[in-house]
Amino acid sequence: MSNEDYLKDINEIKNLMNKSSRFISLSGLSGILAGIYALIGAAITYYLVTEYSYGTLKLDGWIFETVLFILFMVATLSIITGIFLTTKKAKKNGEKIWDNSSKRLLINFLIPLVAGGLYTIIILSQGKYGQTGGLMLIFYGLALVNASKYSIGDIKYLGYTEIILGLIAAIYPGYGFWLWVLGFGVMHIVYGTFMHFKYDKIK
Repeated sequence: MSNEDYLKDINEIKNLMNKSSRFISLSGLSGILAGIYALIGAAITYYLVTEYSYGTLKLDGWIFETVLFILFMVATLSIITGIFLTTKKAKKNGEKIWDNSSKRLLINFLIPLVAGGLYTIIILSQGKYGQTGGLMLIFYGLALVNASKYSIGDIKYLGYTEIILGLIAAIYPGYGFWLWVLGFGVMHIVYGTFMHFKYDKIK
């Protein structure tokens, strides 16, 4: 066998090992839509807070409850869209949607995310609203970095970006809302677009 044949065999073995240990059917389009959902939710929240709450949130107020509902809807729509498009892509590629790789991905993603969500709720219950944007960005970024070991490695770069934005929001809490918009909205669209053209489009 020639050197080219050896290299080809090695690359094929490497690809098989990569597929067996990583879940690679994540959809870039789902990232774009998640960013759009976040921007829409942020726009509605900004309108409510500026028009009816004079730029402040009260824990027992209807505006605060509405904002929490908006966050819940953004997360729910993002999850549903991600599951639907990822399942569709996996079936198209002839891959299993629920195997050891996807299980490891989900577990490693949820541990930091759930811990961060509970911690954020505790902070909110103490009336420390200024830190919530930064906390959500940091824990979400940690979840992405943690899950990237079992999925497309490029995800970790989005995670690093979210962590950096979260730390900036912690230093400048007055800009937490806009940094949240940048992280969950704009960066998701940028990342999703990159992933779509790199992995989703047929070459």
